Amino acid sequence: MRMKARATMVALVPALLLASVGCSSTNTPATGKAPDPKGSAGSASAAPGAPAPSAPATGAAAPKTGGSRLERSALAQGDLPGYQISAQGKNPNAPDGQPQADKKACQPLADIMGDKPDPSARETLSRGIGSQKQMGLAVSASVSSYSESDAKALIARLKAAVAACGTGFSAKVEKQTGAYREVRAADYRTGGDESVSWTMTAAAEGVSAQVHLVVVREGDTVVRLMALDVAGARQQAQVPKEVADKQLAKIQQARQSG
Repeated sequence: MRMKARATMVALVPALLLASVGCSSTNTPATGKAPDPKGSAGSASAAPGAPAPSAPATGAAAPKTGGSRLERSALAQGDLPGYQISAQGKNPNAPDGQPQADKKACQPLADIMGDKPDPSARETLSRGIGSQKQMGLAVSASVSSYSESDAKALIARLKAAVAACGTGFSAKVEKQTGAYREVRAADYRTGGDESVSWTMTAAAEGVSAQVHLVVVREGDTVVRLMALDVAGARQQAQVPKEVADKQLAKIQQARQSG
């Protein structure tokens, strides 16, 4: 049953399944063994929805730098002291595509949990971030390129969806269904041209996890940040301010450099 619950939680928070919270040994949850690399239960105490462990810090997949403006905008290892940043692929159990909500008004919130913030994104690059400061904190950071009008429309849709979906909704991707409850707007101050932030509880098969999301528009670029505490899935996680600030700074630097 726990393995089935874990698989469903993978569908609930797929973008968080990019890299390990256990990027260093200091991040292994104190309640038991780290989840195994294949995304199976590993041990009874492994947290549901936990990212697949990556190699130790010395062998972790390092994000590439250079290239396009979007590639230069993405976070890279060394950008954030105290964090391990990885560009390796998703957990093998994570489904592909965009989740489909059971309520039309809530589809923007379902989309944001998928491979890209919404279908109008031209390109999306994602990073998995494990904190070496706060045990169990997993963060996903993605940057997406848009037309500026589409980026503005996305923020507007998300704000409307957060206001309309407080009672919750369910979403399905690749035959896996999960529920999102207690959707609440969150006060989160950051830079950028405009932003929206909210919290919600992802639940499946009797297992739940608190998720915090921040979406920021900077010109024609959209930043999507999600945080989950896999050491204590019922605890409220928050996207670290330093992660959001650094991500926005990189976007601005990439724009200035052309």
